[in-house]
Amino acid sequence: MVVLRYLRSFLWTLPLVVISTIAFASLSVIIAYFDRTGNRSHELARVWARLMLRIGFVHVETEGMERLDPSKPYVLVSNHTSYYDTPAIIATIPLQFRFFAKKGLFQIPFMGTHLTRAGHFPVDREDPRNSVKSIAEGARQMRERKLSVLIFPEGGRSEHTLREFKEGAAHIAIRAQVPAVPVGITGARQVLAMHTMNVIPGTIRIHIGEPIETAGMMARQRHELTQLLVERVAELTGDPAPTPSGAGREEHTA
Repeated sequence: MVVLRYLRSFLWTLPLVVISTIAFASLSVIIAYFDRTGNRSHELARVWARLMLRIGFVHVETEGMERLDPSKPYVLVSNHTSYYDTPAIIATIPLQFRFFAKKGLFQIPFMGTHLTRAGHFPVDREDPRNSVKSIAEGARQMRERKLSVLIFPEGGRSEHTLREFKEGAAHIAIRAQVPAVPVGITGARQVLAMHTMNVIPGTIRIHIGEPIETAGMMARQRHELTQLLVERVAELTGDPAPTPSGAGREEHTA
């Protein structure tokens, strides 16, 4: 049975994922020349995401989606457990949102061009000054365009349990004065675990928590907001909340 799963993954799932991603990224670049808002590219990304789920025989269940108002901007703050987190969120959350993503992703052929053209925001963790500029630009666009953003504040995928959050998500939400929404993802590790490319059919669950209002908050409150967010996400995923070490308090990255 295990052998059959590996064969299906390497002979069916992975080739289709690569081919589909290249094809949709190329289409996104073309569409972006006619739509500088990135909205159509995001809609195309939703089609790609649904296809990724079907290719992997992955089902997504959601809880709390009624807490989101599609007419309002939010900072979506999610745990990150698997590469399949991204298509699961894109396919199911009915908002126009952009990513704050690692700068390295923007250097990957096709993907990087899509991310740039679609209006996503690069975060350079090696250069805090550039990170702050990205945060300021993202907050400005959120206010002006009523645009939401998605951030994985752990700074990468977590292999076993929830890790400490960096303060970038809270900083952006406070600067834009928009609600921060805790998002908990479960089941994705079982679909595609770290250190493997073996996609196992299964169910991913996305839990949307109660939005946390930031109107009136000051930048100095970002640490308190970060701790509240990690506690809320821990409640949604069933993970223990990590003990703050203070290591990420001055790093405004997501």
